[in-house]
Amino acid sequence: MKIKVLNWAKQFSTFCMLDNHLYAIEPHTEECIIGAGIRRELRLQAGHALPALQSFIREEKSWLFGHLGYDLKNEIENLTSSGKDNLLFPDVYFFEPEVIIQLTKKTIHITAAQPEKVYEDLCKMDLSSEEKNRRNKLQVQSRLTKEEYVKTIEALQKHIVRGDCYEINFCNEFFATDALIDPLSVYQQLTAYSPNPFAAIYRLENKWLLCASPERYLGKKGKTIFSQPIKGTSKRMSSNINADEENKRALRESRKEQAENVMVVDLVRNDLSKICEEGSVKVDELFGIYSFPQVHQMISTISGTLQEKMDFASIIRATFPMGSMTGAPKKRVMELIEQYEITKRGIFSGSVGYLTPEGDFDLNVVIRSILYNADKNYLSFPAGSGITFYSQPEKEWEECLMKAEAMKKVLE
Repeated sequence: MKIKVLNWAKQFSTFCMLDNHLYAIEPHTEECIIGAGIRRELRLQAGHALPALQSFIREEKSWLFGHLGYDLKNEIENLTSSGKDNLLFPDVYFFEPEVIIQLTKKTIHITAAQPEKVYEDLCKMDLSSEEKNRRNKLQVQSRLTKEEYVKTIEALQKHIVRGDCYEINFCNEFFATDALIDPLSVYQQLTAYSPNPFAAIYRLENKWLLCASPERYLGKKGKTIFSQPIKGTSKRMSSNINADEENKRALRESRKEQAENVMVVDLVRNDLSKICEEGSVKVDELFGIYSFPQVHQMISTISGTLQEKMDFASIIRATFPMGSMTGAPKKRVMELIEQYEITKRGIFSGSVGYLTPEGDFDLNVVIRSILYNADKNYLSFPAGSGITFYSQPEKEWEECLMKAEAMKKVLE
């Protein structure tokens, strides 16, 4: 049914499908949900986006789907962005869909003006993608050579030694020009190879996000707010169980990975303390090890009880961008990211998700993703890692390649 839903959705110029692939990541949310078609929409660049977004939310109690781009940071802090943007996603975009489809293993729930008609159309859909052969041979390039990447990491470590920051997330872009792909079939291949609990396929006219993210930025249920940052990665060894378990054990016991993780946990605790009741912010799980098809990850969970009348814009202003994609202290490392990264992050290391009519929401971290502008035939999949004093630049390069592996394999 998911494939039928995807093939049905491609008739719309804008849609968003979010899928947790049956992972039991608590707190549990929708197994698979899609919003398609536009009843109303909001498209903004950073500046006064958050007040406008809050007004849009207040207009009507409804489902909203959309994204927050990384450059929203320029509204939250006194920052700028000067890198080249080849993908052209707006900084903020949300839409109320005409049709909402919620799937579980046993049920399908359709919210629409004519739900019976939608269901009939779904049942008639072909399981194959008509455009799956519409792709050319891609020449994937790295924005930085290995030597340039290593020199950049060494320069960032000098900032750490000087006390400018404790940790910084640095990303390198892999990209292809003159790229011709069928986004639906590439997404299906990506999530078949690397199914993850915060996956998404998101179309905004000619712009596509094909996302296999394992990470939650922020969720809200009632008065409870929670975040699950990832810091710490080791490679899966699917052909060797003993080696795989050894990699998992090494990740669990790595002082370097624990240092990265606890820094971002402290950052998230500080962010949540601005919007939560005093004394309610707690670490529910520290250094949890979770296994995904390509990697083992170290994930911590932090939660708190929201203060009364805390609105969505205030929550985002206090917590965005997510610490796992910046480092600490947040403002200074965002300045360094702007100084050392060549291209704009755009929607990458931003967030895609939904808001419910009741005011709850669930938002992912846009990583492990293929970004595609079909008008410009430009394709991108950035990857990065957290840099600390203890980082070994060549190993950070290897981690960057490991995180890009699923995307490269699918595209090649």
